[in-house]
Amino acid sequence: MDRRAFLTTVGTGAVLPLSGCLDGGLSDDDYDIGMSQNAFLPEEYEASVGETVVWGNNGSRGHTVTAYGSLPKGAAYFASGGYDGPQTAREEWYASGGGDISPGETYEHTFEIAGRYEYFCIPHESKDMIGAIVVTD
Repeated sequence: MDRRAFLTTVGTGAVLPLSGCLDGGLSDDDYDIGMSQNAFLPEEYEASVGETVVWGNNGSRGHTVTAYGSLPKGAAYFASGGYDGPQTAREEWYASGGGDISPGETYEHTFEIAGRYEYFCIPHESKDMIGAIVVTD
């Protein structure tokens, strides 16, 4: 066997067992909203007041869940990493990767007030990784 054929055979054999690990190891039952390479799936999700929504990183890179500042009146701010506003979340992420949800991890938040909640992924906002939760009574 020549070197190229050997490397092709060995390389393929080494990658195939890893291919199942690239999805973070989560099943669809582990989360309500998935995080792929550059998208929240689904982009818009409907929940009821008092419901806990779970995001799951089933992609191969880190993501954040970061609420924009315009929340329904009286609603609690939410961000992976526990930050109190989008500016702090951005600063911490750029400084140290704070709030990052690694592949295979989840983040959850309970919505107590009806309304529309828009959120984004800090490192992928420029690629339109933006989502919304619509909470109804």
